[in-house]
Amino acid sequence: MDAILKLIQGFELHPVVDHFTVALLLVGVLTDLAGSLAPTRTWIRYMALTLMILGAASAGASFGTGSLEADRVWKHISPDAQHVLHLHAEFGKYLAITFAVLAVWRILIQAFAFAAGSRSLYLIIAVLSCGALLYAGSLGGELVYGYGVGTALMSPTAGPGAEASPAASPTPEVPTEALPTVSVPTATPSPSPEASPSASPSPAAPEASPEPSDSPAAHSSPEAHASPSGHVQMPAKHAPPPSNV
Repeated sequence: MDAILKLIQGFELHPVVDHFTVALLLVGVLTDLAGSLAPTRTWIRYMALTLMILGAASAGASFGTGSLEADRVWKHISPDAQHVLHLHAEFGKYLAITFAVLAVWRILIQAFAFAAGSRSLYLIIAVLSCGALLYAGSLGGELVYGYGVGTALMSPTAGPGAEASPAASPTPEVPTEALPTVSVPTATPSPSPEASPSASPSPAAPEASPEPSDSPAAHSSPEAHASPSGHVQMPAKHAPPPSNV
């Protein structure tokens, strides 16, 4: 039995069954009101009877699937959400009983003449029950859209109007392929003697003495002497004297 319940719980049928319940019961009661305006159209009343029976059965299924969902999410929601969920579940239970009684009552009105006189009272109670059904549906919408119950936003601190913290907001990722790559060449300064920290100023060379040097090395070489124009002139080589043999 537990395996069957877990299987049903995995399908998450409660929202689907809820929509069928609301649609069938509302349309059934509205059809019955329209049948009161046309008493000779008996097919309208039979259609209203059929919709009421289907709606009552759907209301019972809605309460059963809602109980399974409540067991699954109860421990994961905030106390405020638990209060709304408890109120929603109470409305679901009593509305399922109410519409089951209304379905039986509607069968009696259609089948037996002694119950046909209570048709007006039946319609009043059915309209009020539909109003309570809409309120129960609004509680279910508050659980989903206000507290995130049963969704990926479900958390113990979630509540209506709660804003996500800036730290928890996801940062959009920018694809690197969409950004053009621009390479800017960097100017490399050429090392200069003035800017180089390792270059140390060399001591100034002593100025040459204007006085001519009297060292014999300056006159010892007859090979070359400088011309006034700055060019080096080599002395002409003299042929050796002929020997008298």
